[in-house]
Parts: sequence; structure tokens; C-alpha cells
Amino acid sequence: MADSALPRSAARMCSIIHWATPACPARRSLPKPCRPCWPRKSIFPTTGAAGAIAHAIRAVTQPGDEVLTFAPYFPEYGPYVAGTGAVLRVVPPQAPTFQPNLDAFAQMLTEKVTCVLINTPNNPTGVVYSADTLTRMAAILTEKSAQYGHNIFLVSDEPYRDIVFDGKTGPYPAAFYPHTLTCFSYSKSLSLPGERLGYVAVRPGCEGEDILVDMMSQISRFTGHNCPPSIIQRAVSRCQKVTSDLSVYQTNMELLYEKLTALGFAVERPGGTFYIFPKALEEDANAFCQKAREFDLLLVPSDSFGVKGYVRLAYCIDTEKVKRSLPAFEKLAAAYRK
Repeated sequence: MADSALPRSAARMCSIIHWATPACPARRSLPKPCRPCWPRKSIFPTTGAAGAIAHAIRAVTQPGDEVLTFAPYFPEYGPYVAGTGAVLRVVPPQAPTFQPNLDAFAQMLTEKVTCVLINTPNNPTGVVYSADTLTRMAAILTEKSAQYGHNIFLVSDEPYRDIVFDGKTGPYPAAFYPHTLTCFSYSKSLSLPGERLGYVAVRPGCEGEDILVDMMSQISRFTGHNCPPSIIQRAVSRCQKVTSDLSVYQTNMELLYEKLTALGFAVERPGGTFYIFPKALEEDANAFCQKAREFDLLLVPSDSFGVKGYVRLAYCIDTEKVKRSLPAFEKLAAAYRK
């Protein structure tokens, strides 16, 4: 964390601008996972998860620090971290399950690391980090923090938290490690892409819990983010106990997963999100995506996510469109059997 906090008078001023008016109701009622223990003073509303991540990382790093994340990862993490003056280092993937590679993580967790950035449920894989994974990760972070004499912060990117399949609830990273800042966006659970409303939740007991929200208020003001639009805050404040019909994503996932596995694709069954991450049918994922375009399939090569040889499919579309795509996948697979 930065050695010097902003003057308390300035922090109070920014708090007034952001939170002391009726135009900021979203802070008063939180999604169910936070409601039992997160007080208002621990919540900083942002313009979506992107703003949340950018603010959280700025609050807990200094220029020259290192931030670790796990491949595959959302490519915009690079500029988010670079904008703080810190350096992003990427832990290599653990295929085919794509749970975090914790052996490599422990080796890369040097004294320069002040922040670890995770994303669960994960974009692009759809994998949900297990409780065992989070328990072991927390133990490593605790051990290394004690060894280096400073707490290592965990920034948890969770815009897909509500999209978990098979009637399950994804493990909540902040429940495993005290020095956690949770970043959330409403755009996925309420199907509001483009409306840009999220928050950072500072877990009670986190180092700096009394000043982190004030620090992010100043970061927001002086980086030009300011507060999220009041109209979407008012709307979302009335939607805290509901989501869109998210069952369509599991329906779409099952259709794609069954077809892909039947066609011989190697693919981990997603535990959530609206992505699936099969292995390409050739080593060059970019070439595979170009081939797929011949059959009107638009896939994203894995190289941009820090992994080679895979592709990301998004199925946040009508189920009828997913069904129409299945014959195209059959033709694509057949082209590689010739």
C-alpha cells in the first residue's frame, strides 16, 4: 500500500461528492454474498468491474511492485496494472483443468509481489476455483506475507459470480483470505452490458480497511472516473435480490459441451460464466479461428489470454442460435479429418 495516504480533509470531501447524496443508493443494499458482514464504509461503487479492478490495484500497489495473475487471464489486466506503474507477471496455466497452478505460484511469489489478481468464475475458461484451491492459495499468501513482513493483497475479479451451474454457489474468495478486495459488476447477473455499475468491497479485517475506500475515492476523482451515473444506481438498488434468467447459459453450455466432446474436442466442462474453452484442432489457435470463419463461426484464439492452442466460445446468445451453430461445428471438425 502507498506509504502516504491522502489528507483526511480531501478524503472527506470526495466521500461527500460520491456518497452523501440520495443519488447514490446502490451503496445501501448489497448482493446477498456481501450482506451479512460488509458495512457501508467497506464498499466503493465504480463504473463496472473494470473500474473496480483499476481502483483496487492502484490502492494497494506502488510503482515497481509486482502483481501476479494466473493464465489464462482477461487481457485487459495488462493495461490496468501498467497504469499503476506496477508490473504484471503471469503464472503459467495448469491444463486441462485450468485451476490455478499453485506450485508455480508459490515459486513466483517473491518479496516484490504486493498484489495477486484472480478471476473466478473465470473468463475465458468458465472454470470456478474450488474451495480446496482457494484454501491452499490463502495458506501460501499467509505464509509468504509473514516471510516478507508485509501483507500481500488479493484482488478478486468476480463479475460472473452469479452465473454458476448445477445449482451450486461458487466459493467466495474473501471468505478464505482476510486481505481481499472483491470487484463486482452488475452487468452480467442483471444482463446490463454497457450500463457500467460495480463496486469494490474491502473485506473487514483487511489491512488498511479504514482508509482504502477513501483512497479509492481520491483515485476515482483524479483519474477522471468520478461516481457511477446516479440513474443506474437507483435502478440497481431495486434489483439486489434478483437476477436475469441465468438458466439459459447452462442450457447453452450443455448443448455446446455435448457437441464438442462428441466431435472429439478436448474441453473442460465449465462450472459457470458464459464461456467454454476447447482445445483447437491444430496447434495454431489463430489459424484454427481463421478456418472456423469459413463455417461462419467466430472464435477467439487463446493467445491473447496467455495460453496457446485453445479457443474461447461465448454463448451469451439465444439458444436457437447455439443450436444453429452445431452443424457448423460438425463441418469444422470434419475438415480436420480429411
